Order: sequence, then C-alpha cells, then structure tokens
Amino acid sequence: MSAPVKTERLLSLDVFRGMTVAGMLLVNNPGTWSAIYPPLEHAPWHGWTPTDLIFPFFLFIVGITTELSLRARRARGDDEGAILRQILRRGALIFLFGFLLSGFPFFTWPPALEGASLLERVAHRLDHWRVMGVLQRIGVAYLIGGLLTWRTSIRQQLAILAVLLFGYWALMTLVPVPDTGVAGRFVLDKPDQLLSAWLDRTILGVDHLWAGAKTWDPEGLLSTMPAVGTMICGTFAGKWLNQRERPLTDRLAGLFAVGALAMMLGAMWHWVFPINKSIWTSSYVVFTAGIGAVSLATITWVVDVQQWRRWTSPFVVYGVNPMLAFLGSGLMARCISSIWTWETAGGTRTSAQGFVFSTVFASWLPPREASLAYAVCFVSFWYLVLLGARKRGFVLKV
Repeated sequence: MSAPVKTERLLSLDVFRGMTVAGMLLVNNPGTWSAIYPPLEHAPWHGWTPTDLIFPFFLFIVGITTELSLRARRARGDDEGAILRQILRRGALIFLFGFLLSGFPFFTWPPALEGASLLERVAHRLDHWRVMGVLQRIGVAYLIGGLLTWRTSIRQQLAILAVLLFGYWALMTLVPVPDTGVAGRFVLDKPDQLLSAWLDRTILGVDHLWAGAKTWDPEGLLSTMPAVGTMICGTFAGKWLNQRERPLTDRLAGLFAVGALAMMLGAMWHWVFPINKSIWTSSYVVFTAGIGAVSLATITWVVDVQQWRRWTSPFVVYGVNPMLAFLGSGLMARCISSIWTWETAGGTRTSAQGFVFSTVFASWLPPREASLAYAVCFVSFWYLVLLGARKRGFVLKV
C-alpha cells in the first residue's frame, strides 16, 4: 500500500485571499466617487496605488490555488481527463457569472425607450451589454493559464511566461496601430490610440466596451494576454510552496527574495514600458507578482510560522467564500444604486445608496471621511453575511 499523502494546510492563503476580497469591497463601494482618499483610487494612468494591487493579487492567488488543487487531485489518483474538464468548466462558469453581472440589472431601460416595445428594449440591452469585465478576465486567465500549465514542465512554463510578457511588450510598443499607423511606444499615454484599444473596438464593438471609456476597455482582449502571465506567476509560487521536503521558513525566504527581485525588475521595466493597470503592462505583471510574493511570504511567516492568528478570523471569513462576496456585493451595489430609487419631496429621484450616504454619513462627516465610513460599513455588512454563510456551511464554488 502507498503511504498517505502528507498534507500541509496554510491558513495564510485564506488570510491573503480574504484581505484581497475585503480590499476589493472597500475600494469598489465608496459613499461617493467624488470624495476618495488617493490610496483608495486607481492611478490615473501610468503608475500604481494600493488599489491597483487588488486585481493582480486575485489572479496571483488563482494561480497558487490552481497549482495546489491540481497537485492534490493528481495525488488522489484523478485522471488527466477529469482535471482538464475541471479547468474548462471552472473557467467557463467564472466567465459566465461575470458576463451576467455585467448586464445586471437586466430590466432597466434609458428614458428614451419608455415607449418602445419589449423586443426593442431587449435588443437595445443586448446591443450595449459589456462583454469583458473583472470576473470575465479571471475566467479567461484561469482557463488559458490552466491549459498552458496543465501538462507542461517548469522550463516550458517559464518560456511561455517570457513569450507572453515580451510578446505583449513588442505588440504594444513596436506594431503600428492600424487606425493611425503610429507605433504604440509613441502613444502610450493615449488610451484610445493603442493597439489594444483598436482591437477591442474592432472585435467587440464600441457598444460592448467599458462605459467609463467607450473607446477602450481596461479588461479588454489583448491586455488579457499578460494577465494570463500573472496567473502563471501564481502557479510558480504554488509550486515553490509545495516543496514540502524543504522547511517552511526556507520556502518563505526564497519566496520573499524572488518577490523582491521581481519588484526591482518590474520597476526597471517601467522605464520603457510603464507600470499600468489599465492596459496590464508587462512591467505591471512582474512588479505586482513580486509584491504578491513578498506579501504572501510575510503573511505566511506571521500566521503559519509565528502562529499569530487572533487577528485573522475576519479575513478567513472573506477568504473561504470569495465568489459569494464578489457576486453578492456586486449585485447589491447595483440594486441600491440604480434599481431601488424613489422620488423625493423636491421632485428629484434618489437611490437607496445616495439616501443612506447623505443621511447617515454626509450629514455630519466631511466628504472623504463620510465616503470612507460608508465603504467600511459596506465591508462590515458583507462580513456578517459571509460569517452567517460560513456558520451554515455554505460556500459558493465553481
């Protein structure tokens, strides 16, 4: 009989994921977008803020957990066909959930369509349905990254990562954009003139892009290519953490060192291909993967080596149910901001979110403090929801 597989459960992975989820809820749900502290905003274009770390951390964690999950399934004796079906199914479901969330609420129409038929309204909705988005990118990156690392060696995966990052760099800086004939390196500060924007407009169409820009999409097609690289970086971290013949402290030292080196390399690459979340530049991939590795190594040392765990409980609650937190909070935010509205005594319409913010917070706090207090309350509310789900053993899995 074969010996039982040795297991090593790192609580820090749930803590790291939970901190990322809580951070996402905090920055996505301010009381008002006109009054936000700078660290809780995305960088205007080039550069980064703490908010710009949240999305790549998600993909980095997806890579880690995918590697650990697939190794565990192989250790249990699962065949490769079942593993492949899991990758395809999970990637498709994540994309589908994100796609449906992009179209929600499905039954609201602009005032210009008040007298239109139901068929005309449905056609208008479909014509303006955003195709890509955060969950869609996670699903695509998981699917492609999972397939690229499914049956390949570590050397092949390093080569794949290099092709993704250097290939994207070349496409975005050297290839002339068909609309203008100008190479991307000359217009890196002009979002709508880049090759990625042209490709999104050509394939997806302007009516299916991010409404905040219209001419380009921050989760577009071409910029998903380096996002796959972020996921693959996570698989490398997962492989290293799974080297159980080494002491955990040695693994953490290596993870910290490589992360620090990646941060330095990403910062140097920024000189010629600026760190930029909106177009997910190659320097952004390397830099944020480095911060992710350093952050995870630090949290693991604190939680799993030093056993300082009293502070971790709230983050574990977020970390074990990330899909419920993402979908539930997204649906709630859209309901209270666009569906649940009513007409005030002054004849203007207000949303539930606007009413709560102005009445409970803005009535006595300065604008930024009021906006932050609302966001903290939103995060706290979802902690209670997720805590209740955990006590009942409910986890939304895909």
